[in-house]
Amino acid sequence: MAKPLTEQEIQHALESLNGWKLKDDKLFKQFKFGNFREAAAFIMRLAFEAEALQHHPELFNVYSTVTISLSTHDAGDKVTSKDIDLAKAIDSIDQ
Repeated sequence: MAKPLTEQEIQHALESLNGWKLKDDKLFKQFKFGNFREAAAFIMRLAFEAEALQHHPELFNVYSTVTISLSTHDAGDKVTSKDIDLAKAIDSIDQ
């Protein structure tokens, strides 16, 4: 079972993440693209990263906007190092 990070650990990790915020005990970020096709392509690239890390985000997509929330279910839906790692991987594909 993954161990939840402390508030201080999360705040420290957020300093190295691009635009992520802590909201309702989850890491949260919204991505905007030029159109639906670009948003869908981003989701597909993200799926490969999530599978490689065996950690899956909550995704919400409306046209050109993708909203992502990260928490770890087996840690009581709190933020863990798994979420930080996935956020970094997601940031690496949003170039």
